Amino acid sequence: MSKEAYVPRNPNEIHTDVLSEARQACYKARDAFYACLEKESEKKPTEIASVGLLYPSECKASRAKFVKLCRGSWVNHFDRQYCRNRRVHRLLDDKDSRRGPLVLPQPYTFKPTTTSNTS
Repeated sequence: MSKEAYVPRNPNEIHTDVLSEARQACYKARDAFYACLEKESEKKPTEIASVGLLYPSECKASRAKFVKLCRGSWVNHFDRQYCRNRRVHRLLDDKDSRRGPLVLPQPYTFKPTTTSNTS
């Protein structure tokens, strides 16, 4: 790859979406969207976001604001992070309803087999 690929096209251009105020606005929009998801969690999801995240139509406005104020790569990252955290919480909070019983291997399971040499 050439070095030109890493050089900004316009070195004087300021990327406003990575400045502190824009990041804070992005975080607020993100938090508002995920709070809406938690609040409306009992409703049937009808909209689809990135990485397969489903959400109810009541959260459509907060999702639009979240997508508008954050970079696309950040939106994908936050969606993946949210889905991963939800999956972990669901597995931990299920009170053994989805998990099988915990069975540890017994000592006799791994006994070496002896071969008999009959001559």
